[in-house]
Amino acid sequence: MESLIQEFIDYLGHEKGLASNTLESYSRDLKQYYGFLSGDSSLSLESASQSTIVAYLMYLRKQGKATATIARRLAALKAFYQFLVKENYVAKDPTGELSSPKLERKLPKVLTVEEVERLLAQPDFSVPAGKRDKAMLELLYATGIRVSELVNLNVQDVDLQEGFIRCVGKGSKERVVPMGEMAVIALRSYLENARQKLIADPKEKAVFVNHHGRRLTRQGFWKIVKKYAQQALIRKEITPHTLRHSFATHLLENGADIRAVQEMLGHADISTTQIYTHVTKDRLKDVYAKSHPRA
Repeated sequence: MESLIQEFIDYLGHEKGLASNTLESYSRDLKQYYGFLSGDSSLSLESASQSTIVAYLMYLRKQGKATATIARRLAALKAFYQFLVKENYVAKDPTGELSSPKLERKLPKVLTVEEVERLLAQPDFSVPAGKRDKAMLELLYATGIRVSELVNLNVQDVDLQEGFIRCVGKGSKERVVPMGEMAVIALRSYLENARQKLIADPKEKAVFVNHHGRRLTRQGFWKIVKKYAQQALIRKEITPHTLRHSFATHLLENGADIRAVQEMLGHADISTTQIYTHVTKDRLKDVYAKSHPRA
């Protein structure tokens, strides 16, 4: 089964153009399903029925897995079995009539403008690593790009003269995103005065590098953000996407066109962008309740 999982992952990468993080998630989920099947000698990929899949989902529930996790695992199984049927590895798809558990759509956590300002003020601009961190935070808030897009940026993707960056998002889709003056200033300072002191190899393409001089990882960036959030005394739950969420919400609060925000965020479906309108509506209601004399 492991060879079939790898064949499926290769197919998703080459034919569907899925990002490496998505591929890793699929692989991890399917290997855990394989582990479940291996625990019962009577179960196999070919003999699995709808009741087998239901038993697996119940097993996940007993383990305390969140509804979102179970839904993701089922989605991975559905895609896997569709591939297996198409390639004639199995005769039928046991997931075909199963529907995904209904998810409660959580509103993204966002920072206020004042909290963002406090966060962006934390890096020590007098040292190379501080210049790097300042540039990363300013760039994330200025563009709303994903953390994976940030760490995958190459020097050739940055146009300081025109104030744009080119990034490759989900599904290998390329887009050009404008950045504001503050981000341009921070990024120029880093590229011209600090990056050369951090890189290990003069041929390094990555814009942002770690203390070893190699491309920064998402996990490395996450540690940096958590550190600065603590220093800024931000009590809210911070995630790697907090600045992305704040970027979108603040734009919409100030009258930006939702289609323009969708394009900048790289959302394929505008319904994904529309979740930020719920955040702004909640905030408007709060302002109204506090400010209107007859609220």
